[in-house]
Amino acid sequence: MQTSGPALSGPYRVLAFDSGIGGLGIVRAIRALSPHIGVDYLADTAVFPYGEQDDAVLTRRIISLVSAAIARLRPQAVVIACNTASTLALDALRATCPTIPFIGCVPPIRWAARQTKTGVIGLLATRATIRRPYLSRLHALYAPDCTLIAHAAPHLASYAEQVFRGHSVPDALIYKDIQGLFSHPDSGRLDAIGLGCTHYTFVLDLLRRLTPPTMTWLDPADAVARQTCTVLQTLQPMPDTSTPPEQAWFTAIPADAEALAAHLPAFGFDKINLWQEQTSQPRACTA
Repeated sequence: MQTSGPALSGPYRVLAFDSGIGGLGIVRAIRALSPHIGVDYLADTAVFPYGEQDDAVLTRRIISLVSAAIARLRPQAVVIACNTASTLALDALRATCPTIPFIGCVPPIRWAARQTKTGVIGLLATRATIRRPYLSRLHALYAPDCTLIAHAAPHLASYAEQVFRGHSVPDALIYKDIQGLFSHPDSGRLDAIGLGCTHYTFVLDLLRRLTPPTMTWLDPADAVARQTCTVLQTLQPMPDTSTPPEQAWFTAIPADAEALAAHLPAFGFDKINLWQEQTSQPRACTA
């Protein structure tokens, strides 16, 4: 799907947040959409992967970390570029920071329902996203006439991190992680699969190669970028003054940091910056 959206003029600044490198696919789509949108990136690598964390602990951490980042970086809007964080904490973030627009990522159930010709759709996501009642509500609301095959891939986000760094992952390991999609009684009619984790953007070519050519894979990155542009259209541009450089922040030095850093320039960032978490209470959420 080609990225296109409303035209923007004059500078805007957003914060994109994820547990690792997955949200960089959305950053890339935002940059393709408009050169007038500046993006800072915050990856919570200290507790990656999010899909394996306790819900209550993770919610508190996301609220604290994103609130502190808003106070420090002063974005005009925040993109929660992570399905797990969005399905878990988006409502709480909006309540905590009511003056800041938030754009979230949700499993593309509605899109899959519009694409399918057979009435059988799939979702590939983390365990945390698959098990939440939020997914059942999306299914009931947007695809009640479709059979949904939802599969939790336990290792695919970590494989995506490796692929992002330029490392190869054997096809057999990738397929083993996704084969649950193809062992359901209705898998023979499955024709549209949504990506329910932003990390999977970076293994999408592998997924397409390992599955039938008739399968439609749906990556919401472009849709999230367009929604970000739509939200920014409702805001005033930033004053035409010098702004600090766009930076990529990580709450812990990521694994294989040198290889990761080598790929950051393609997404508009020159290096890894370590985010120093504050032990004191973060300041109020204001833009």
